[in-house]
Amino acid sequence: SNIAAGTTIRPDHPLFRGALRMAIEGMAGKTAIVEAADFEGLKSALTGVDEADLVLLDLDIPGVSGFSGLLHLRAQYPHLPVAIVSASDDAVTIRRAIGFGASGFISKSTPLDDIRAAVEAVLAGEVWAPTDLDAGADDAETQAAMAGLSSLTPQQSRVLAMIADGLLNKQIAYELSVSEATVKAHVSAVLQKLDVDSRTQAVIKLSRLGLNSAPGTQSA
Repeated sequence: SNIAAGTTIRPDHPLFRGALRMAIEGMAGKTAIVEAADFEGLKSALTGVDEADLVLLDLDIPGVSGFSGLLHLRAQYPHLPVAIVSASDDAVTIRRAIGFGASGFISKSTPLDDIRAAVEAVLAGEVWAPTDLDAGADDAETQAAMAGLSSLTPQQSRVLAMIADGLLNKQIAYELSVSEATVKAHVSAVLQKLDVDSRTQAVIKLSRLGLNSAPGTQSA
């Protein structure tokens, strides 16, 4: 079976990319690994892979900023587990990654055996995070915003990504092959779920949550 489709580690981290490959190849069963150096490459890889089982997404992969890549994958592939890989392993980053739908969080300082355990746990349908994760919580406003984002439908998430990318309703309608009236309905629903009154306020809220830029508007 395909166990890891898309290890998306930046080119300047060859040692960790090798560690990920070693961990995955050391697991039981046959594995197929596809690597991508940027987000566009990842989307292309996913298009060319049948029934991918897991994406390992570097939080700093070129082509996206913050958690926008994760949000994009959750919208496009709602049933595909995504585990975040990052050197930024503070409690806030980990909590937000899980809150935005990641199935796991793997720090780049994680030992090889623990990387393997994390991948196995995610493939088994579990959510994996460092055991010493601080049990603190974000403020109420941040929690509400994250809950709103998590409640978006895949199509609403695509619309939000395009709003963040600066596209107008007419352009969004063209990209999604729907009417402008349908887009307006989606935009209204998105603004309501984010508890904002305008597209500009929505983009500002995304920035505060670490969703600094949209990962592009084309389907993967």
